[in-house]
Amino acid sequence: MTDNISTPDWPTPTREAAEQHLAAVLPRLGARYAHRRNVDHGPGQHHHVSQLSPFLRRRLLLETDVMAAAIAQHGPEGAEKFLQEILWRNYFKGWLERRPQIWHSYRDGLRADLDRLDGDPDLRDAVERVRTGETDLDCMNAWARELTETGYLHNHARMWFASIWVFTLRLPWRLGADFFYRHLLDGDPASNTLSWRWVCGLHTRGKFYEAQAWNIAKFTDHRFTPDAADLAEVTAGLEDHEPGGLPDLQPLRRPNAPDPDRPTALLVTEEDCRPDDFPLDRFDIRATATLAASALRAPGPVAKKVVEFEAAALADTAQRIARKADNLQAGDPDMLAHWAAEAGASQIVTPYVPTGPLRDWLDAAEPELEKAGITLCEWRRDWDALVWPHATAGYFKVRKKLPDLLHQAGLA
Repeated sequence: MTDNISTPDWPTPTREAAEQHLAAVLPRLGARYAHRRNVDHGPGQHHHVSQLSPFLRRRLLLETDVMAAAIAQHGPEGAEKFLQEILWRNYFKGWLERRPQIWHSYRDGLRADLDRLDGDPDLRDAVERVRTGETDLDCMNAWARELTETGYLHNHARMWFASIWVFTLRLPWRLGADFFYRHLLDGDPASNTLSWRWVCGLHTRGKFYEAQAWNIAKFTDHRFTPDAADLAEVTAGLEDHEPGGLPDLQPLRRPNAPDPDRPTALLVTEEDCRPDDFPLDRFDIRATATLAASALRAPGPVAKKVVEFEAAALADTAQRIARKADNLQAGDPDMLAHWAAEAGASQIVTPYVPTGPLRDWLDAAEPELEKAGITLCEWRRDWDALVWPHATAGYFKVRKKLPDLLHQAGLA
């Protein structure tokens, strides 16, 4: 059985449209969400989940604002399951901040997997059949088409897809994570990388996710009924592929604090499209730029929908903060210093950029910035500062702290 793919009518990626979307879905985020969120009805029919993730990804909506709205509508108990799911995103970001080596391992391992792909025609053919929806499994074909044509996939479908990719089709997990990251409108280096690792049994050692035929049938309302014999029975994760266990925890990176007395260049990226939440009027801002960086997600081509979504979000941000902005592309990292120096700025200020490809790019720009006497400074949000120190092990340790975190954030 296959789906007729219909592209969802995504709201324009502006703050206003994101807030309107939140208001529209808010009534669903209580009991209905708790009971039906795991059912994947297919493209254009994802009415039991919020589909807020592309806006949260760019912080057109803030996690704290969304949680506050859900609590106001449903109460803390009625909204509990939704609040817990929102917390996953912050947990994953914090976890990767504490173990940035995992991102570096993914990045370097992906390059090696792509080199292997170039030299192995059979592997290349197997991967391409999945990406284009030409396998013997109807469900995988439908999910691959939905992903590439809409830029979205239900979270349960993401788990099934990753499990089948790794354990049934026995394909390198990083190539699957790269496929997702290049196409997902809500693609995030922490959530995407660590979700794939969780499915593989690499994130929480000894725990993996097994796609089962009965589960797929039940939670797709029998849109798909794969034969159990077509799916691998999983008895172990990929722990042996990464001997030595997890790397040691690192202290959270302490960003440079911006100095209001220095001439400043404001840099806006898709990591946080709400710079207007910070005290811009206290700074002598000589220049503003939006930095298009979605092309950094992968060595291969990034989906047009992702690039366009980022561009629209950045354009909305520049308009909202009422500043004439230069449109920069994340190409040669040295150009960042040249741009700021030409504006007469001695510091660049931006909302915090966490571990991922843009962080790598900014790190590569640091030597030229230092040579030009320019300091890269960041604002880190209070909610991140609350959650990230607790993201040291499994999610449930952080989830137990949710009531205290909400109280500390003034949301309880």
